[in-house]
Amino acid sequence: MSAGYYASPWPAEDAGPARLQTANPSSGLHLQAAQRLQSTHRNTTLSTMTVLGAPGEVYLLTHSALRANVGLPTTSCVERIDPITLKTLESSGRLPGGPMWPGGMALHRNGDLYVVYGRYAHRLDRHCALKQSRKLPVDQPYNSFVILDNGLIVTKNLSDRVPARLSVVDPVSTQRACADLDCPEPSVARLSAQGNTVYVVGVRSVFRYHWSEPLARLVMDSSWLFDYIGTSPQSYGWDLVLDGKNAWFMDNGRHRYLFRMVGAGVSPSANRLIRVSLTDASDHQMLPVCGAPGGSITNPPLIDLQRQIVVAYDSANCQMQAWRFEPESRAMLPIWRKQGLGCASHMLLYPSTGELVTNDYRRLGEEVLVLDIETGTERGRVRVGGLNQGVVFPSVGWGRDLYWCSMSRVARVFVQ
Repeated sequence: MSAGYYASPWPAEDAGPARLQTANPSSGLHLQAAQRLQSTHRNTTLSTMTVLGAPGEVYLLTHSALRANVGLPTTSCVERIDPITLKTLESSGRLPGGPMWPGGMALHRNGDLYVVYGRYAHRLDRHCALKQSRKLPVDQPYNSFVILDNGLIVTKNLSDRVPARLSVVDPVSTQRACADLDCPEPSVARLSAQGNTVYVVGVRSVFRYHWSEPLARLVMDSSWLFDYIGTSPQSYGWDLVLDGKNAWFMDNGRHRYLFRMVGAGVSPSANRLIRVSLTDASDHQMLPVCGAPGGSITNPPLIDLQRQIVVAYDSANCQMQAWRFEPESRAMLPIWRKQGLGCASHMLLYPSTGELVTNDYRRLGEEVLVLDIETGTERGRVRVGGLNQGVVFPSVGWGRDLYWCSMSRVARVFVQ
């Protein structure tokens, strides 16, 4: 667990700033052959994620959207919900936002909730009461945030045309901790972090910034940069996963998603899985996920550190591929493939049981699916409904359960 976050089983999107999407070793669904997945759900307006606080605490982030269609600012809302029934127990009410894009929420090590949505950063207590707000500098939606080990919050605007601007926020005052910093190119993907280093996936390159304590600001690492686009026809990459030795992400992120990613690709090329060494950016690999034209994604791959398995997918062509990664030789050995799988969301891994949780959009509805990460064998599935294919964030629950967000609803999936 990153030192900047509250010590809970899932304090932030993807379980932390490295975006490993991995539960702690003691948890698991432990699905047996005679058992089934069941679900309960609640309709919502644009659910983005759930995070966990102290035992029994579950927080849900939602936001409005229709106002954005007529140029009006949108708002976000944080609720503490019942961990079983999903009923609202406490609510922040509507929080100022601005331009619409799914934001982010996390529990800081100081015990408070932080939300970045639209062009606002908010600090709330655990009863969802607003303590402080700060309007962010760029009149564009901000794409969530990361918390560094030193406790500072780093966020940026989302754009494929305007250079990304990094803002470092003091968690106590929610004011700027240093001057804003313009990146060399635009960035659509969410930030990632390891320790006090921030990683940025630009629209053509990956690069990073280290927090300098003597200078009290972020400093770009000029020795680590990789142009993953080059002369290729690929479009920009999405969120970066940090396994401690390598950074992993996928490209062809431009798409025409409205309510599903199936068939939403716009590039004629196949989307790729990309690996970049954290010690030497010249040590990198790029390989097609499935090779089908028009490939596209909107989220990160998943890395099983224990088994050295990498799972990537092509949402537009409904395919998922797993490889065994050999760290010494850098070999990527295909071990299984799933075709016809409507996967698009962030995933979730229970490392002790090898249970990989993803989604399958079919028959105009969402299903949550549990796979064996070593074989791809299906262990269970349950329909959670909703017309939208989920592209946002699940989280673990407090027992043999998990929470699934899919824009129009939030669901609790549990073992029966």
